[in-house]
Amino acid sequence: MRKIFLITLILVLLLALGLPWVVQKIMEPRVQEEGTIVRLYRHDADTVELMSLEDYVTGVVAAEMPALFPDEALKAQAVAARTYIVKRMVAGGVMNNCHEGADTCDNPSHAQGCLTRAEMKERWGTLKYYQYYYKIRMAVDDTAGEIITYQGQPIDPVFHAACGGHTEDAEDVWMYSVPYLRGVACPYENNPNSIQQVAIGQDQVAKALGVELQSVPVSTKQDQPIKVVESTSTGRPKTLLINDRRLSASEIRQKLGLRSTNFTWQFKNDQIIFETVGYGHGVGMCQYGASGLAEHGYDYKQIINHYYTGVQINNINDYR
Repeated sequence: MRKIFLITLILVLLLALGLPWVVQKIMEPRVQEEGTIVRLYRHDADTVELMSLEDYVTGVVAAEMPALFPDEALKAQAVAARTYIVKRMVAGGVMNNCHEGADTCDNPSHAQGCLTRAEMKERWGTLKYYQYYYKIRMAVDDTAGEIITYQGQPIDPVFHAACGGHTEDAEDVWMYSVPYLRGVACPYENNPNSIQQVAIGQDQVAKALGVELQSVPVSTKQDQPIKVVESTSTGRPKTLLINDRRLSASEIRQKLGLRSTNFTWQFKNDQIIFETVGYGHGVGMCQYGASGLAEHGYDYKQIINHYYTGVQINNINDYR
């Protein structure tokens, strides 16, 4: 009886830690990568690491999306991650100007994050590492070679964590229009921490933004020194006037470290209380929205076509 119990326990653990992925790889022929190599600059090591395309995509998905998200959301993220690097590799030196000899880097502030296996173990712990790694790897392998295109060319597949209910048109955030980056409703966003309040001293705000702010203990809409002069189509602030200086909401978000451009504020004593909704720039795929769509039965292709307008999903072999 004890032997049967131990065998049963081992089988349960194997199922939890990725056995379905192993079985699938044995039973099904794997899509060949045909030697696609990504040259990734690692900031911590100050070296360029050579890795297969699908290993790179696995590291990106692990870094950029919570591993506990539904499989279809992880697949959508994998296709977006693969599209990102393929677009840069196709463009060559035109877009790869961050580090000599590299196609991209692992700094998420101006590229995609990409975890090593050691970093995955540190983030998730040893037991969950096996469960999450194989879950992500299955999503990558199930979409192997697939990229998102618009009019025959790889797109710039921007994404963000949470939009707050509706994504934004590209020109409302970055001042230039992109036909496939149009704002869409995001009905199933499920981020439990979408709303955040942060208090910042008025002096700190003035210094960060390069403006003059007099101490305003109590302020009404009529007399406060920060005013919205232009809004996006979804009602977010787009351009603000602070005393006599015009600033974009994106610039304010970046300089103050706010979670999104969907913010309001109020003056309280010597502080400004900012309330943000969502997390990120709000353009392209909303990750928590993708998770919600997956939970409501959308597959990864439907998710991609929801957030990127008028696109197609093609194979990387068409761009070799």
